[in-house]
Amino acid sequence: MSEVFVLSIDQGTTGSTAVVIKMGSGSAEVVAKANVPFKQHFPQPGWVEHDLGQIWESVSQAVSIVFRRCKELDNAFSAKLISAIGITNQRETLCVFDKLSTLPIERAIVWQCRRSAEICEDLKKRGFEETIKSKTGLVLDPYFTGSKLKWLMNHRPEVAAKIKSGEALVGTIDSFLIYRLTGGRSFCTEPSNASRTMLFDIHKGDYCDELLEMFEVPNRSVLPEVKDSAGLFGVTNGCEFLPDGIPITGVLGDQQAALAGQACFSKGQAKCTYGTGAFLLLNAGTTCPSSANGLLSTVAWRIKGKITYALEGSSFVAGAAIQFLRDQMNFLSDSSESEAMASSCQGSPEVYFVPALTGLGAPYWNPHAKGAFFGLTRGTSKQQLVRAGLEGIAFQVNDLIETMQSDTKIPMTSIKVDGGACSNGLLMQLQADYTNLEIDRPKNLETTVFGVSLLAGLGAGLFNDLSELSNLRDTDKVFVPNKVFDQSREASIAGWRRAVQAVELFSR
Repeated sequence: MSEVFVLSIDQGTTGSTAVVIKMGSGSAEVVAKANVPFKQHFPQPGWVEHDLGQIWESVSQAVSIVFRRCKELDNAFSAKLISAIGITNQRETLCVFDKLSTLPIERAIVWQCRRSAEICEDLKKRGFEETIKSKTGLVLDPYFTGSKLKWLMNHRPEVAAKIKSGEALVGTIDSFLIYRLTGGRSFCTEPSNASRTMLFDIHKGDYCDELLEMFEVPNRSVLPEVKDSAGLFGVTNGCEFLPDGIPITGVLGDQQAALAGQACFSKGQAKCTYGTGAFLLLNAGTTCPSSANGLLSTVAWRIKGKITYALEGSSFVAGAAIQFLRDQMNFLSDSSESEAMASSCQGSPEVYFVPALTGLGAPYWNPHAKGAFFGLTRGTSKQQLVRAGLEGIAFQVNDLIETMQSDTKIPMTSIKVDGGACSNGLLMQLQADYTNLEIDRPKNLETTVFGVSLLAGLGAGLFNDLSELSNLRDTDKVFVPNKVFDQSREASIAGWRRAVQAVELFSR
């Protein structure tokens, strides 16, 4: 095929990124990218909100900046050269917006928000936990969209009235962006996002009436239509920063997009993304997997009506742990300093940090857990605490990997990694040492936008099938387990497990 340009929008938890990728026969090259952060809102302890107006503005600015950078590189570039748009996004975050104006009605309730913990506990007491898990593949936790919506319906009567009357629409970030980009002409989502709402039956591939009633959704019309992950979602209309008529042809939740960006298109391939949290996904093929140990069954993508499933393990705090040590504890002035600081000392088995700053994810699923340091003495240094922060991330991911191998009986020899925190070489070496697996880091760390760009190219007809996309990923470095670490690995992991047990005991 001749060279074409694809615009990918990555609407993340802390900022929005726009990337222009030039695609040709057997190649995909990042031309330029731009990131615009936006404010995080914490109105109460455990609550996390985003202003959808600020999110939309950050997307607008990021796209405008990346186009300007493309123009600076090549004066012949024009936004009219964009052949397709891909969207990837933070998942589970609840958005409510006006059907007519497309404007937000309420702040978004972010996936990290724990305000609906009591709703989840009540549903457990009423015996709904197993029904929810069997239909959705999810554990009953405030992480997911459904309980957030139920909380909104119970605590925001004016918003609830608009939802019931059909004046307001509800969805995840992708559906909000599609609605705004198309000027209110397309209200849709796709299965990787829908499967995170706790309203979607992943076996039937559709919303479930029983779940809609359970979470107080008045009718299906307030929810977005579920389309294939690659295909036409609509065309741009009425956006100041984009020409009209550009097709949106690929949409994936951020972790599924990273799975695609890592070319994990075959059953048994796995990746871990180190972003705000850490997310381990395994391609489970066309049969829905199950977990006896708190992992999630979810949809990777749906192509031409055929669902590919994934098994997922999530730890809520990864890169956010280093941000916490930087911003709240003032241990370092920039996150990039963490590698050099931590390399100068030893952490475990002396000092541990359990970064349960927004509860514990898989395999523990304890929304009430709080973060804690263990093993502190008068001689503990700031450098040790930073190293303990990095090790806490690696320990959490090791828990996920061990659980996934136990559930699937699929032996792993390597994990593909991505996300901002994987640029930290010490963290990646620690990960290899604690898991005793090879850690494969790609040249292109923007795997989330890269993955949805591939799906957008597929949806626009630039590629024929997924097999054509597999050779577009290149390895930068493979981190190999240090044999010297063999003797201390078990002791370090045992100390981590005792620290987690203490955190869970304190949360009761």
